[in-house]
Amino acid sequence: MNKKKIGLRLLAISGLFLLVNACSSGNTTSKTCTTQDDTNKISKAVCVMTPTEGNTANGLVTFTQTDSGILIVADIKGLAAGKHGFHVHQFGDISKLDGTSAGGHFNPEGVTHAGHGDKVRHVGDFGNIVADEDGKAHYEELDSLISFSGTHNIVGRTIIIHSGEDDLVSQPTGNAGKRAAYGVIGIAK
Repeated sequence: MNKKKIGLRLLAISGLFLLVNACSSGNTTSKTCTTQDDTNKISKAVCVMTPTEGNTANGLVTFTQTDSGILIVADIKGLAAGKHGFHVHQFGDISKLDGTSAGGHFNPEGVTHAGHGDKVRHVGDFGNIVADEDGKAHYEELDSLISFSGTHNIVGRTIIIHSGEDDLVSQPTGNAGKRAAYGVIGIAK
């Protein structure tokens, strides 16, 4: 990984740390701090995906509040052709270049791993994103389990795209392999 990418990641992590520190210290006069009242007004979030060390996958994932839930739209390139596990992970920590600092799947209810369409699943289980022969993948699903506030809040957590297919049954992660791309979910305009 080149020094420019490492420097940009460190700058992003430092900025996030300063913002969280300022907001948690009670300095909510800044427009960048979100108070409890502002949390209910979030209608869109974004996640810029960057490759983990040794990979090339990158792209954008957006989350848009609708009357029926949150619409997830992902456009990713640089993947191997085929299915790749696609999940929200527990922590918004991308300090380790292999993505492991993001922790496991986001699972506040302590239930079993499953597919996106299953009634009982981790909040962060989105199933698979499928790349074509050119390494491009598009994912578009409506989700009624994730939210921008409360126990199922995904803002500040990490999206992980895995190098392999999520089999949707193996516990606790679907046996999807190493982490190919990651990004922290942030509030969007």
